[in-house]
Amino acid sequence: MTVSYTLKVANSRFGGFSKLLFRWKGSIYKLLYKEFIVFVVLYALLSIIYRRLLTEEQKRLYTKVAQYCNRSTDLIPMSFVLGFYVTLIVNRWWAQYTSIPLPDQLMCVISSNVHGKDERGRILRRTLVRYANLSAVLILRSVSTRVLKRFPTMDHVVEAGFMTQDERKQFESLYSDFNKYWIPCVWFTNLAAQARRDGRIRDDVALRLLMDELNLFRAKCSMLFHYDWISIPLVYTQVGDPSPAAMCWSTGHCWDHPPSLSPSVPMFPMQVVTIAVYSFFAFCLIGRQFLEPLEPGQEGDLDMYIPLSTLLQFFFYAGWLKVAEQIINPFGEDDDDFETNKLIDRNLQVSLLSVDDMYQNLPPATKDKYWNESTAQPPYTIATAAETLKPSFLGSTFDMRMTEDMEQSQPVDASPNMARMQTPLLSRFLAAASPAISIKNFGRGGRATPHLRRARGDSTVLCEDPEAVSRIEEEETEDEESQTGRPCSPKASERQKELPLIQVEAPSRESIEVEQPGAREP
Repeated sequence: MTVSYTLKVANSRFGGFSKLLFRWKGSIYKLLYKEFIVFVVLYALLSIIYRRLLTEEQKRLYTKVAQYCNRSTDLIPMSFVLGFYVTLIVNRWWAQYTSIPLPDQLMCVISSNVHGKDERGRILRRTLVRYANLSAVLILRSVSTRVLKRFPTMDHVVEAGFMTQDERKQFESLYSDFNKYWIPCVWFTNLAAQARRDGRIRDDVALRLLMDELNLFRAKCSMLFHYDWISIPLVYTQVGDPSPAAMCWSTGHCWDHPPSLSPSVPMFPMQVVTIAVYSFFAFCLIGRQFLEPLEPGQEGDLDMYIPLSTLLQFFFYAGWLKVAEQIINPFGEDDDDFETNKLIDRNLQVSLLSVDDMYQNLPPATKDKYWNESTAQPPYTIATAAETLKPSFLGSTFDMRMTEDMEQSQPVDASPNMARMQTPLLSRFLAAASPAISIKNFGRGGRATPHLRRARGDSTVLCEDPEAVSRIEEEETEDEESQTGRPCSPKASERQKELPLIQVEAPSRESIEVEQPGAREP
């Protein structure tokens, strides 16, 4: 039975997870205590042999061997191997759960599109959902030990009501070397086509919707079968194996291919991980023992009769391995394996209820409580009244304070001739380099340099260097010619010549030193 602790961790509080450490069912203690006892006993035996039974010469030899074993533990990448392997297994475990077929969507489509209140209509709806549930039972018998123990033979399936005697005879008369969980799905399609011909399904759109939902249901049964059939090893993910099984697992699109086209189920990744863990702790049994100094007078390590760090390592690494062993096949009988028998009971009961008792059995449609209200506001209890004081979330920038400068909020039309602003650091660099520096060396954005800029159509003098002004006018003329595709008219040239001359006043040494204090020579 699945161990649920969601309510225990609903609220974060002091010592919340600590209470879960003392649970036995579904805990790591229950999984690991046998291996842990064996490790402690072996460690204690080696410690007693070293301390009481070995001679001085034997202790020296054992010390060298122990030091070698302790160094060898650093060569095994336990965290990487176990972490990657357990992550892969956990993802596969959850994918298998999402592949369990549930009839909820299919039963809603059957209830709404297979019509008839008479006995024939009722038989059609109940038979359709029973075929779907029968297909799920057949596939779960193939992958789950719990379900197989509940339905060990087809007689038990017939006795449980999932199949009639006539259906069983027809099922067994069809010979196939493969799993025949898909036969009830074919019965479903034929019965749905007959209902369409009889007018129980009123149009082809409804029939197509019914077939689509059945195909989704059948695809989950197929995926569940493939997860049980083909185990994806760790090495496939590392090297990107392009085999059909790897593509089936990675893309989620599987097909019924015969075993001759499917790769065999490799066991070496699990063997490698298991050997890595067991060899690591075999080295720890020898290398983590207390060792006497080789030379007399040499300071030795602290004699810890109980190696806490080594025991914690065993608890973590071996615990990871045991978790992977438990959830690699979640259709067994462990504490946290899937409750497949409960799912079968739930699916049959809910699906029959939805297509039979609930068929066109509706409560009267009336005006709701908020009919005359523009804004519906359900009431709160005293325990939840404090939540009404919190404002609704409208966006992360809703409460951002904008600048009070109105000039920053004025709309501006972006144009190609608009000067581009430079960063203050770049402006200081251009100002300190040379007052007559070429603008082209710094791109088109260099025209925003304060020392070389002047206002058009205005006689205000911003700079007083004739050479710099002439360079600016030449570059402006080139820009206008490149934008218009033709040279400027003579009148435009005359207007430019009529503009007052702009001179650049070279900055003094004191102003440069004030703007760039780090540039002063010692």
